[in-house]
Amino acid sequence: MEGETITIEVRWAQGDPGRVPGLIDELVRLKVDVLVVNNTLAALAAKKATQTIPIVMSSGDPVQAGLVASLARPGGNVTGLSYLNVDLNSKRLELMKQLVPRLTRVAVLRNPTIALHTKFWQVTEMAARQLGMMVQPIDVRRLGDFESAFAGAAGGNAQALLVFDDPLSVGNRSRIVALAAQNRLPTMYGFREFADVGGLMSYGPDFVVLYRRAAAFVDKILKGAKPADLPVEQPTKFELVINLKAAKALGLTVPPPLLAQAHEVIE
Repeated sequence: MEGETITIEVRWAQGDPGRVPGLIDELVRLKVDVLVVNNTLAALAAKKATQTIPIVMSSGDPVQAGLVASLARPGGNVTGLSYLNVDLNSKRLELMKQLVPRLTRVAVLRNPTIALHTKFWQVTEMAARQLGMMVQPIDVRRLGDFESAFAGAAGGNAQALLVFDDPLSVGNRSRIVALAAQNRLPTMYGFREFADVGGLMSYGPDFVVLYRRAAAFVDKILKGAKPADLPVEQPTKFELVINLKAAKALGLTVPPPLLAQAHEVIE
């Protein structure tokens, strides 16, 4: 029971990745028993800050990021959840093609400072060729880059947009959704939180399920388990969310077969 058997210290970077290391250091100084972090950037900052406090993370590719030795045997003080979603970008392009049948040119919002986005881009570019599309990279490194990125997409005659997820994009999802609507760009996201704030469509892991699993990791660690011995778990459930209000605003009719695939439709 919070306040009686457990105390939870919450820190939020407010969409600014630059604040993360300082917040992690603050929690380490409090000598917490477990650190829980919800993205690769925060996990790397936590691992750099402490080699002794157990860390429960969620990360796109924790092995590539150097957070764990392997998914089966993490080693060290980090374990948790991997939402390995590199190949999901191929599926996202397919779903976009179903919604916009004549789609040939897609802008891709990516962050060059995120190592995993390089892999995302390679898979997306390959999938686009197979689907008869061209992909146009638009790079966002910091908060001030969003407007110019969307101007670049419009200038490149993009017909739709695919957003690679990272702390910067997720933390500024309302801004991205507003810019997509303003530029009349049908947009696919990786997190349902974008669809919840008015985004057109998302396809990705069910993060509510993932974070509930994070609580199970915390429970095991507080009862004596070592992170090194707890295998990293991967998602088993993926969800397609479609926002019909956003589709209507863009003048799009969602085909019945695509609607039938949706796990949730926002009216």
